[in-house]
Amino acid sequence: MECTINWIPASGMGFVAETGSGHLLTMDGAPDGGGRNLAPRPMETLLAGAGGCTAYDVVLILKRGRHDVRGCQVKLQAERAAADPKVFTKIHLHFVVSGRGLPAPAVERAIALSHEKYCSATIMLARTAEITTGYEIVEA
Repeated sequence: MECTINWIPASGMGFVAETGSGHLLTMDGAPDGGGRNLAPRPMETLLAGAGGCTAYDVVLILKRGRHDVRGCQVKLQAERAAADPKVFTKIHLHFVVSGRGLPAPAVERAIALSHEKYCSATIMLARTAEITTGYEIVEA
């Protein structure tokens, strides 16, 4: 996996990442750090990536189990250390999974498999952060 980050000097503290798959991602800093608040912070993109990674797993696991999953939302709340390096110390992921007749044990299993075996992002972040999960199922 590759990624190239380029600073955009005219932006203050804006950066553009070009991923190995050829996609662009813009990041910026807060005004008090020289940024202009034009894009997500780098740590926000890290948190979003973890949420996307686990959502991907949960949907895939449910689909492979032939469940009628129709939506998956993950709401993440994170806390960071007060001093540098300001690593994540707590991350809570709340899943809202929608579909027809989704059994709670299947959703629980999909979330557990993601966090114990498949989601490299949350498994990596669990080395510094306490990761907790919750879920709700919405009939759709």
